[in-house]
Amino acid sequence: MELIDAIGQRHIAIVTASDAPRIISLVPSITELLCDLGLARFIVGRTGFCIHPAEVVKHIPKIGGTKDVNIAKIRTLAPTHLLVNIDENEKPTVDQLAEFIPHVIVTHPIAPRDNLALYRLLGGIFGVETRAEQLCRAFEDAYAQIPAVTSIQTVLYCIWKDPWMTVSADTYISQMLALKGWKNWVSPIVQQRYPVFEWNQDLLATIDAVLLSSEPYRFTQDHVDSLEKQLGKPVQLVDGEMMSWYGSRAIAGLNYVRSLEF
Repeated sequence: MELIDAIGQRHIAIVTASDAPRIISLVPSITELLCDLGLARFIVGRTGFCIHPAEVVKHIPKIGGTKDVNIAKIRTLAPTHLLVNIDENEKPTVDQLAEFIPHVIVTHPIAPRDNLALYRLLGGIFGVETRAEQLCRAFEDAYAQIPAVTSIQTVLYCIWKDPWMTVSADTYISQMLALKGWKNWVSPIVQQRYPVFEWNQDLLATIDAVLLSSEPYRFTQDHVDSLEKQLGKPVQLVDGEMMSWYGSRAIAGLNYVRSLEF
Protein backbone atom coordinates (compact mmCIF):
# COMPACT_ATOMS: atom_id res chain seq x y z
CA MET A 1 0.00 0.00 0.00
CA GLU A 2 1.17 3.52 -0.73
CA LEU A 3 -0.13 6.46 1.31
CA ILE A 4 -0.19 9.75 -0.53
CA ASP A 5 -0.59 12.86 1.57
CA ALA A 6 -2.61 15.98 0.85
CA ILE A 7 0.34 18.19 -0.03
CA GLY A 8 1.69 15.92 -2.72
CA GLN A 9 4.93 14.82 -1.14
CA ARG A 10 4.64 11.37 -2.70
CA HIS A 11 3.21 10.38 -6.04
CA ILE A 12 2.38 7.09 -7.67
CA ALA A 13 3.09 6.51 -11.34
CA ILE A 14 0.72 8.22 -13.76
CA VAL A 15 -1.85 5.73 -15.00
CA THR A 16 -1.84 4.48 -18.57
CA ALA A 17 -4.65 3.21 -20.75
CA SER A 18 -3.67 -0.37 -19.94
CA ASP A 19 -3.64 0.36 -16.22
CA ALA A 20 -6.79 2.41 -15.70
CA PRO A 21 -7.54 3.24 -12.07
CA ARG A 22 -10.64 2.04 -10.27
CA ILE A 23 -11.42 4.73 -7.74
CA ILE A 24 -13.52 4.64 -4.58
CA SER A 25 -14.28 8.09 -3.16
CA LEU A 26 -15.55 8.43 0.40
CA VAL A 27 -15.55 12.24 0.26
CA PRO A 28 -18.41 14.12 -1.47
CA SER A 29 -16.34 17.16 -2.43
CA ILE A 30 -13.52 14.96 -3.74
CA THR A 31 -15.97 12.99 -5.87
CA GLU A 32 -17.06 16.25 -7.46
CA LEU A 33 -13.44 17.28 -7.97
CA LEU A 34 -12.59 13.97 -9.64
CA CYS A 35 -15.48 14.51 -12.05
CA ASP A 36 -14.33 18.06 -12.81
CA LEU A 37 -10.86 16.69 -13.50
CA GLY A 38 -12.40 14.42 -16.13
CA LEU A 39 -12.00 11.23 -14.09
CA ALA A 40 -15.64 10.25 -13.59
CA ARG A 41 -15.28 7.17 -15.79
CA PHE A 42 -12.75 5.77 -13.35
CA ILE A 43 -14.91 6.14 -10.22
CA VAL A 44 -16.38 2.73 -9.35
CA GLY A 45 -17.91 3.64 -5.98
CA ARG A 46 -19.10 6.67 -4.01
CA THR A 47 -20.97 7.47 -0.82
CA GLY A 48 -24.64 8.38 -0.76
CA PHE A 49 -23.57 11.91 0.15
CA CYS A 50 -21.60 12.28 -3.09
CA ILE A 51 -24.38 14.08 -4.93
CA HIS A 52 -22.54 16.40 -7.35
CA PRO A 53 -22.54 16.49 -10.31
CA ALA A 54 -25.95 14.80 -10.11
CA GLU A 55 -26.21 13.67 -13.74
CA VAL A 56 -22.80 12.01 -13.52
CA VAL A 57 -22.78 10.42 -10.07
CA LYS A 58 -26.21 8.83 -10.44
CA HIS A 59 -24.52 6.22 -12.61
CA ILE A 60 -21.84 5.43 -10.00
CA PRO A 61 -22.65 2.72 -7.41
CA LYS A 62 -23.21 3.80 -3.80
CA ILE A 63 -21.16 2.00 -1.17
CA GLY A 64 -22.64 3.47 2.02
CA GLY A 65 -21.94 6.74 3.84
CA THR A 66 -18.79 8.60 4.70
CA LYS A 67 -18.46 6.72 7.99
CA ASP A 68 -20.65 3.66 7.47
CA VAL A 69 -19.33 1.93 4.36
CA ASN A 70 -20.12 -1.47 2.90
CA ILE A 71 -16.66 -3.02 2.92
CA ALA A 72 -17.82 -6.26 1.28
CA LYS A 73 -19.36 -4.35 -1.63
CA ILE A 74 -16.24 -2.25 -2.05
CA ARG A 75 -14.13 -5.40 -2.21
CA THR A 76 -16.22 -6.74 -5.10
CA LEU A 77 -15.57 -3.53 -7.05
CA ALA A 78 -11.84 -4.32 -7.08
CA PRO A 79 -10.66 -0.74 -6.51
CA THR A 80 -7.09 0.38 -7.05
CA HIS A 81 -7.40 3.79 -5.35
CA LEU A 82 -9.22 5.04 -2.26
CA LEU A 83 -9.87 8.74 -1.63
CA VAL A 84 -10.49 9.71 2.01
CA ASN A 85 -10.41 12.74 4.29
CA ILE A 86 -9.13 12.97 7.86
CA ASP A 87 -12.22 14.80 9.14
CA GLU A 88 -14.92 12.95 7.23
CA ASN A 89 -13.80 9.32 7.37
CA GLU A 90 -12.92 7.05 10.28
CA LYS A 91 -9.42 5.62 10.51
CA PRO A 92 -10.47 2.05 11.49
CA THR A 93 -12.59 1.87 8.34
CA VAL A 94 -9.80 3.25 6.18
CA ASP A 95 -7.37 0.76 7.74
CA GLN A 96 -9.68 -2.11 6.79
CA LEU A 97 -10.00 -0.88 3.23
CA ALA A 98 -6.25 -0.35 2.96
CA GLU A 99 -5.79 -4.09 3.46
CA PHE A 100 -6.98 -4.72 -0.09
CA ILE A 101 -6.88 -1.34 -1.87
CA PRO A 102 -3.31 -0.70 -3.07
CA HIS A 103 -3.32 3.11 -3.07
CA VAL A 104 -4.88 5.26 -0.33
CA ILE A 105 -4.95 9.02 -0.88
CA VAL A 106 -5.50 10.95 2.35
CA THR A 107 -6.72 14.55 2.08
CA HIS A 108 -6.95 17.23 4.76
CA PRO A 109 -7.41 20.76 3.41
CA ILE A 110 -7.86 23.22 6.28
CA ALA A 111 -7.50 26.51 4.40
CA PRO A 112 -8.87 27.68 1.03
CA ARG A 113 -5.47 27.87 -0.66
CA ASP A 114 -4.84 24.22 0.23
CA ASN A 115 -7.07 23.50 -2.77
CA LEU A 116 -4.22 24.39 -5.11
CA ALA A 117 -2.09 21.55 -3.74
CA LEU A 118 -5.11 19.25 -3.83
CA TYR A 119 -5.80 19.94 -7.52
CA ARG A 120 -2.16 19.37 -8.39
CA LEU A 121 -1.89 16.25 -6.26
CA LEU A 122 -4.79 14.51 -8.00
CA GLY A 123 -3.74 15.90 -11.35
CA GLY A 124 -0.30 14.36 -10.92
CA ILE A 125 -1.56 11.02 -9.65
CA PHE A 126 -4.08 10.48 -12.42
CA GLY A 127 -2.28 12.20 -15.30
CA VAL A 128 -4.62 15.17 -15.71
CA GLU A 129 -2.16 17.95 -14.89
CA THR A 130 -3.47 20.30 -17.59
CA ARG A 131 -7.00 20.23 -16.20
CA ALA A 132 -5.64 20.62 -12.66
CA GLU A 133 -3.78 23.76 -13.68
CA GLN A 134 -6.95 25.13 -15.26
CA LEU A 135 -8.69 24.73 -11.91
CA CYS A 136 -5.76 26.39 -10.17
CA ARG A 137 -6.03 29.41 -12.45
CA ALA A 138 -9.79 29.64 -11.89
CA PHE A 139 -9.23 29.44 -8.14
CA GLU A 140 -6.55 32.14 -8.20
CA ASP A 141 -8.81 34.41 -10.27
CA ALA A 142 -11.66 34.01 -7.76
CA TYR A 143 -9.31 34.44 -4.80
CA ALA A 144 -7.94 37.67 -6.24
CA GLN A 145 -11.45 39.15 -6.33
CA ILE A 146 -11.85 38.96 -2.54
CA PRO A 147 -11.38 42.42 -1.02
CA ALA A 148 -8.78 42.96 1.66
CA VAL A 149 -10.13 42.64 5.19
CA THR A 150 -10.59 46.07 6.78
CA SER A 151 -12.45 45.09 9.96
CA ILE A 152 -13.08 42.00 12.05
CA GLN A 153 -16.51 40.86 13.20
CA THR A 154 -17.30 37.85 15.35
CA VAL A 155 -19.91 35.39 14.10
CA LEU A 156 -21.24 32.11 15.42
CA TYR A 157 -21.39 29.51 12.65
CA CYS A 158 -23.88 26.78 13.61
CA ILE A 159 -23.73 23.33 12.06
CA TRP A 160 -26.16 21.47 14.34
CA LYS A 161 -28.90 21.87 16.94
CA ASP A 162 -30.02 19.57 19.80
CA PRO A 163 -27.26 19.97 20.81
CA TRP A 164 -26.11 23.23 19.27
CA MET A 165 -22.68 22.85 17.67
CA THR A 166 -20.19 25.10 15.93
CA VAL A 167 -16.70 24.68 14.43
CA SER A 168 -13.27 25.39 15.87
CA ALA A 169 -10.77 27.91 14.52
CA ASP A 170 -8.64 25.28 12.76
CA THR A 171 -11.34 24.20 10.31
CA TYR A 172 -11.83 24.92 6.63
CA ILE A 173 -15.08 26.72 7.43
CA SER A 174 -13.41 29.11 9.87
CA GLN A 175 -10.71 29.86 7.32
CA MET A 176 -13.36 30.63 4.70
CA LEU A 177 -15.08 32.98 7.13
CA ALA A 178 -11.75 34.70 7.77
CA LEU A 179 -11.57 35.73 4.12
CA LYS A 180 -14.57 37.94 4.84
CA GLY A 181 -13.13 39.33 8.04
CA TRP A 182 -15.46 37.16 10.10
CA LYS A 183 -13.93 35.45 13.11
CA ASN A 184 -15.90 32.43 14.23
CA TRP A 185 -16.73 32.41 17.92
CA VAL A 186 -14.52 30.01 19.87
CA SER A 187 -15.69 28.36 23.08
CA PRO A 188 -13.49 29.35 26.03
CA ILE A 189 -14.31 26.02 27.69
CA VAL A 190 -14.85 23.29 25.09
CA GLN A 191 -11.64 22.52 23.21
CA GLN A 192 -13.02 20.33 20.45
CA ARG A 193 -13.00 20.54 16.68
CA TYR A 194 -16.81 20.77 16.67
CA PRO A 195 -17.73 22.25 20.08
CA VAL A 196 -21.15 22.01 21.69
CA PHE A 197 -22.42 25.30 23.12
CA GLU A 198 -25.44 26.78 24.88
CA TRP A 199 -27.07 30.12 24.23
CA ASN A 200 -26.55 32.60 27.05
CA GLN A 201 -26.04 36.32 27.56
CA ASP A 202 -22.26 36.01 27.93
CA LEU A 203 -22.04 34.34 24.52
CA LEU A 204 -24.39 36.84 22.86
CA ALA A 205 -22.35 39.73 24.20
CA THR A 206 -19.31 38.51 22.23
CA ILE A 207 -20.87 37.97 18.78
CA ASP A 208 -22.12 40.27 16.04
CA ALA A 209 -24.21 37.76 14.11
CA VAL A 210 -25.24 34.11 13.79
CA LEU A 211 -24.84 31.99 10.66
CA LEU A 212 -26.96 28.84 10.24
CA SER A 213 -25.49 26.36 7.78
CA SER A 214 -27.69 24.40 5.39
CA GLU A 215 -25.62 21.29 6.17
CA PRO A 216 -24.98 18.95 7.90
CA TYR A 217 -28.08 20.03 9.84
CA ARG A 218 -30.77 21.26 7.47
CA PHE A 219 -31.33 24.72 8.89
CA THR A 220 -34.05 26.65 7.05
CA GLN A 221 -35.39 30.18 6.91
CA ASP A 222 -37.90 29.20 9.61
CA HIS A 223 -34.98 28.54 11.97
CA VAL A 224 -33.51 31.91 11.02
CA ASP A 225 -36.72 33.80 11.75
CA SER A 226 -37.30 32.03 15.07
CA LEU A 227 -33.74 32.42 16.32
CA GLU A 228 -33.49 36.06 15.29
CA LYS A 229 -36.55 36.89 17.41
CA GLN A 230 -35.15 34.90 20.31
CA LEU A 231 -31.62 36.32 20.25
CA GLY A 232 -32.06 39.87 19.04
CA LYS A 233 -29.01 39.41 16.79
CA PRO A 234 -28.74 39.23 12.99
CA VAL A 235 -29.20 35.60 11.88
CA GLN A 236 -28.51 34.41 8.34
CA LEU A 237 -28.88 31.12 6.48
CA VAL A 238 -25.75 30.19 4.52
CA ASP A 239 -25.02 27.51 1.94
CA GLY A 240 -23.05 24.85 3.80
CA GLU A 241 -21.65 23.32 0.63
CA MET A 242 -20.20 26.65 -0.47
CA MET A 243 -18.62 27.18 2.94
CA SER A 244 -17.27 23.71 3.66
CA TRP A 245 -16.72 21.87 0.37
CA TYR A 246 -13.14 22.10 -0.81
CA GLY A 247 -12.18 20.79 -4.25
CA SER A 248 -13.58 22.35 -7.41
CA ARG A 249 -16.63 23.75 -5.55
CA ALA A 250 -14.24 25.95 -3.59
CA ILE A 251 -13.94 28.20 -6.64
CA ALA A 252 -17.65 29.02 -6.51
CA GLY A 253 -17.31 29.07 -2.72
CA LEU A 254 -14.88 31.99 -2.91
CA ASN A 255 -17.35 33.99 -4.97
CA TYR A 256 -20.13 33.03 -2.58
CA VAL A 257 -18.34 34.10 0.59
CA ARG A 258 -17.43 37.39 -1.09
CA SER A 259 -21.15 38.07 -1.64
CA LEU A 260 -22.22 37.46 1.96
CA GLU A 261 -23.43 40.37 4.09
CA PHE A 262 -25.39 40.78 7.30
